[in-house]
Amino acid sequence: MARTPEAGSDVHRERHREVLETAARLIREQGYEAASVQDIAAACGLTKAGLYYYIRSKEDLLLEIMSYGMDIFEERVLLPVLAIADPVERLKECMERNIHLVTEERSKEVTVILHEHETLTGAARQQINARKKRYVHFLEASFAEAMREGRIRRVEPRVAAFSFLGMVLWIYKWFRLDGKIPADRLAAEMQDLFFGGLETPPAPARRAARRPRRPKAAKRGLRPGGSGPGPAKRVRGGADR
Repeated sequence: MARTPEAGSDVHRERHREVLETAARLIREQGYEAASVQDIAAACGLTKAGLYYYIRSKEDLLLEIMSYGMDIFEERVLLPVLAIADPVERLKECMERNIHLVTEERSKEVTVILHEHETLTGAARQQINARKKRYVHFLEASFAEAMREGRIRRVEPRVAAFSFLGMVLWIYKWFRLDGKIPADRLAAEMQDLFFGGLETPPAPARRAARRPRRPKAAKRGLRPGGSGPGPAKRVRGGADR
């Protein structure tokens, strides 16, 4: 009989992570309500009693999966972009990293957060929502900073933030690893679609666009239709003789 790893040991932590990932995969495929504790235990190669060595309840398992997913998101998407000074480049890098995260085969915990976002209740739901809101606030602040610096046209930061999220977080519903569009190309296409309508031209280009051009005909000493001197003076007294 396999020996149960000691709680708090490296082996226990690794086995716990495996349980979370396996359970996340099953919940993503079947849905939270349809996946029973017995189904999850069997998928993990455990008895029902053995599964409860790693979890306290089914809802607690869902909370742990979502918390683990948020840990992965913050580690791989949010934290690496915080040091990028340019707000537009920061947002672009954030979009690219987020797209790669939700398109990877192993990122089941992240998509469970998206698919089961209304399943948690009470304090557990508030805990996950608080972490989600931090991401929204980060996006809003970055869009506001980009506007202040004249890097994007004026928009409502909250609308921009949720539009960004709407594009990126829906990908898990339709993206296929064996499809025609690889993740790298998808990220580039979506960056172009989103930021192409937001970014403003560089400052010199904006000044050139505002500067009116003087028509050549208006140059002093030139007639509108020729290259000779300006109009001849009228002869005092009337018609030419």
